[in-house]
Amino acid sequence: MIAATASASPAVKRGVAIAFAALVIGGWAAASMRLPAYVMPSPADVGTALLGFATDARRLGHLVATLRNVAAAIGLSFVLGALLALVAHYARWSDPAIHRRLSPFLNAFSGIGWTLLAVIWFGVSMTTVVFSISAVLLPFALVNLREGLAALDRELGEMGASFTRRRLPVFAMIVLPALAPFAIATLRIMFGVSWKVTLTAELFGGNEGLGYLINLARQEFDTATIFAVILLIVAAVYGADRWLLGPLQRLVARRTGTVA
Repeated sequence: MIAATASASPAVKRGVAIAFAALVIGGWAAASMRLPAYVMPSPADVGTALLGFATDARRLGHLVATLRNVAAAIGLSFVLGALLALVAHYARWSDPAIHRRLSPFLNAFSGIGWTLLAVIWFGVSMTTVVFSISAVLLPFALVNLREGLAALDRELGEMGASFTRRRLPVFAMIVLPALAPFAIATLRIMFGVSWKVTLTAELFGGNEGLGYLINLARQEFDTATIFAVILLIVAAVYGADRWLLGPLQRLVARRTGTVA
C-alpha cells in the first residue's frame, strides 16, 4: 500500500489530499450541527472569525504583535546561540560549561517554567513573551550550530590559513558559507517551534498577541475565534515553511554542494 502511494502520480496525490480535506471539513460541519456553538463552531463561523483578522483593527493588531514577538525571539536566540557555539568552538576551555552544562539545562527546562519566571521578573509585557520564547529556542540554535562547526572541513580551513594569517577573512569566506546550510535548517526548526511556545507565553505573560486573544475568547466562550487563531498559525507555519524556508534551504544546499 505504501509503495503504491509513493508511486502514484502527482494528480492522484492531489486528489487524495483534496478528498481528505473535504472529508475533514464535512465531518466538522456535521459535528457542528449536533453540538453547541461554544463546543464546536461551524466552518462558516470560523471563516467569519478569520475574516475579522483582516477587517478588525484590534484583531489585526494582536496578529502583528505575535509576528513581532516571534521574529524578535528567533533573532535574539539565534544570535545568542551562534555566539555561544562559536565561543565553545574557538575557546575550547569553555566547551564543557556551554555544551555539557548550559545546553542540557536549557533543553530540560520547561517553557511554562520560563514564562512563569519571566512574569515574576518582568511583569506582564512583551519582554516576558520574547524572553520565554528565546529561552526555549536557544538550545536549538546552540546544538545545531555546534554540529555545523564540528562538521567543518579542517583541510579547507588550513588551506585558507595558508593564504592569510588574518582570521576574519578565513571566517567570512570559509566558515560562514560552510555554516549556511546549518543556519537555514536551524531557523526552519526554530520558526516551527516558536509558534508552539508563543501562545503559551502570551497566554500567561502577555498583554497582546494571539495567545492573549485566545485567553479573552476563552473567557467569552468564543470558540470560533480560538479555531480561527489555530488555523492562522497552521497556515503561517505551513506557508512559511513551504514557500520561504524550504526553498531557501534547498537553494543554499545547491550552492554549497550539500544535500537538501
